[in-house]
Amino acid sequence: MRGWLALVLAMAMAGCQQAPDPAPVHAGPAIAAIEAAATDWPSYGGQASSTKYSALDQINRETVKHLRRAWTWHSGEISFGSDTVDFTVSEMTPIYANARLYGCTPFGRAVALDPATGREVWSFDPRKPRTGNMYHENYCRGVAYWQADTAEARAQPCGKRILYAAQHAVLHAIDADSGRVCTGFGTGGHVDLAALDYKGEGKPATTSPPAVWGNVVALGAAVQDNMYRNSLDGIVRGFDIVTGRELWNWNPIPDDLSAVTGAANAWAPLSVDAKRGWLFLPTGSASWDTLGVNRIGRIPDANAVVALDMRTGQKVWSYQTVHHDLWDYDLPAAPTLATIDHQGRAVEAVIQGTKTGNVFVLDRATGQPLFPVKERPVPRSDMPGEQAAATQPMPVLPRPVTSQTLKTSDAWGLLGFDTSACRSRLAGLRNEGLFTPPSIRGSLLHPSFLGGTNWGGIAYDPTTGLAVVNSSNLAASVRLVPRARFDAKRDVHPGVSYYEMQGSPYVMLREVLLSPLGAPCNPPPWGQLTAIDMKTGQTRWQVPFGRLKLSTGLLTPSSWGAPNQGGPIVTRGGLVFIGASLDSVFRAYDIQTGRQVWYAAVPAPATATPMTFRHTDGRQYVVVSAGGHGGFGTQLSDALVAFALP
Repeated sequence: MRGWLALVLAMAMAGCQQAPDPAPVHAGPAIAAIEAAATDWPSYGGQASSTKYSALDQINRETVKHLRRAWTWHSGEISFGSDTVDFTVSEMTPIYANARLYGCTPFGRAVALDPATGREVWSFDPRKPRTGNMYHENYCRGVAYWQADTAEARAQPCGKRILYAAQHAVLHAIDADSGRVCTGFGTGGHVDLAALDYKGEGKPATTSPPAVWGNVVALGAAVQDNMYRNSLDGIVRGFDIVTGRELWNWNPIPDDLSAVTGAANAWAPLSVDAKRGWLFLPTGSASWDTLGVNRIGRIPDANAVVALDMRTGQKVWSYQTVHHDLWDYDLPAAPTLATIDHQGRAVEAVIQGTKTGNVFVLDRATGQPLFPVKERPVPRSDMPGEQAAATQPMPVLPRPVTSQTLKTSDAWGLLGFDTSACRSRLAGLRNEGLFTPPSIRGSLLHPSFLGGTNWGGIAYDPTTGLAVVNSSNLAASVRLVPRARFDAKRDVHPGVSYYEMQGSPYVMLREVLLSPLGAPCNPPPWGQLTAIDMKTGQTRWQVPFGRLKLSTGLLTPSSWGAPNQGGPIVTRGGLVFIGASLDSVFRAYDIQTGRQVWYAAVPAPATATPMTFRHTDGRQYVVVSAGGHGGFGTQLSDALVAFALP
């Protein structure tokens, strides 16, 4: 998807589709308890449960029209990509704790800001490499906060800590008050994850903030996709927050397969059930991602929601959302832990969005689906030695949040010849619906490897019972080219990514399917915002989301939506706040109807999840990173922007 936005033609403006006004859900005792607690934003997902919900309502449906920019902080870190500095990507969500805002920058600095002014209080620079990063991008999604149990202990140096791993797999502990290194943690204040045993080829990276419970900090790692047969095993580790000593580790790869495959790693954010002390992981595909001949044996903890006991690292349960993944359909987002009204009773649930566009709703205690899930027959692989799973789990409810089928006759283009070219491209691919296996001929991948949903995840509003998720709707192709016939100069043209898949007989090529004029080959909307009623599993409303801003300054119609990266938050004020779109606009929607009620221009696309908090000055602030995405070729900035009422 890199850089394709600039190719789309200018088009006429159009209105946004809206949905009918539904009745609110009545909050019960469990919901009231959540509302009372969720007024700060001490974790990446709002609370450790990743609900991305705030009980603040100073900014609400009636007052949001008065929302204005309060301050802007600039990190000073922008790169369009070079031999010495990788692209910068804006994906950071700050946290509010200890009456400060804490976050991190694309080049890996941890920072503390004055929440009322945006003034930088302190900065810690771990000297992270600026080039040679995974996917040639510089970014940091966020940090975690911990404080000691007693006031006396909190008053001591490092009695309050910021913990984060700055992309290069080094876990740091920083004093939250001063920004000084907590030297008693690990070796001189850090733990080098790359020095630990990961079993496999490659180096680990860290793409998401760690999770904290009690005196335990846990984190997963990213590995290089589609590179090695025996990638690093996706080991998740727990460390003592005070000493940095490793307490436990858990490996999703069975011992008997660890020498021939790897990955199944949790690169996305993690969630914690604070009451149970359980850590919830979203795991990805085993390696190779699109060829599974080396891992025919069952790997039940790949592409799964996994619950671990944070005390011991022991698995409590897991639920697999894709069997024998051949599509790079990682679980890309933190599981959302919510209490929902199910069949007349309050049930603690896990809500998991996926790249396929499916949404799974599981019983948090057992991992069993709360809405029916059917095992549906899917196409067989025609690759030598491959054994695609015969069936895949498909939720009956909720309905998918994005399209999952694309016929040749559905081909779309801006003009007649454009449509015809897309039709020809689709006709040349193997296309038997969702889960069509990769092939030498080339296979359709819809939703694309970008999703569906991605790392922004799902926000849950306990006052309405609505789960809100943004999604992209693009088609892609995936082709396995025999290595002996592969010629990079001949087979790869602009827009195509190729992957070595070292040790295999094939090279993997994949691309988002675009017309000659640069438009997606599948019909719009190309991005949507969806609200799902967790009481019934039904879609309450769905609206196109985002617009493509062209180099001419014109925008595509709002009814067409646009691909997006980031996630939503919801508030007791009846609002959904979301950046995520690639048009440099920050938006608010009425959670009851999906109607856009406010927007503001920001310096660059806000490809990050926002947050909100009430500071000691009594004001509610909404904050979003608006730095753009160098990998997507968007406008770039270094801004963190805060909004508040006058």
